[in-house]
Amino acid sequence: MPKTINASQTLATTSHIVLPENTNTLGNLMGGQLLNWMDITAAISAHRHCRRVVVTAAVNNVSFAHPIKLGDIVTIEAKVSRAFNSSMEVYMQVFVEDHVTGARTICNEAMYTFVAVDQLGNPINVPDLVPETPEEQRRYDGALRRRQLRLILAGKLKPVDATELKALFE
Repeated sequence: MPKTINASQTLATTSHIVLPENTNTLGNLMGGQLLNWMDITAAISAHRHCRRVVVTAAVNNVSFAHPIKLGDIVTIEAKVSRAFNSSMEVYMQVFVEDHVTGARTICNEAMYTFVAVDQLGNPINVPDLVPETPEEQRRYDGALRRRQLRLILAGKLKPVDATELKALFE
């Protein structure tokens, strides 16, 4: 397994058309369906990073900015933003393409965490990630703070030990 992976190597993209069975009574895509599509796309990205089986550890942040309508084309782009020991944070953007005009807009963003596991389901180490663009570097830098916050909220890290978070306030 390589020691480092470039962020661009983890890109995963999926597209879906919103069908009637995917919508609520208002004709909008159900949030749970979008979460499922994002989970699959993010898992592909995490798998491309480590080339191992990955499991969803957390849905860290999801924002629903605009409703997605029946007939819209949804494209999800996912990329690993940072790798830790066995876990990877995956950042996603959800784009909607109007099926009539072709106009494409960002309607959602999300971050999920995945853990690489062996054949027995035990966590295994993953390669480091190398950010390649200023935007990837910004996400990479913020990932450690987001990880520390997740660990504090889960009771796995004492706030006093969250050095990256403390540095924001000093």
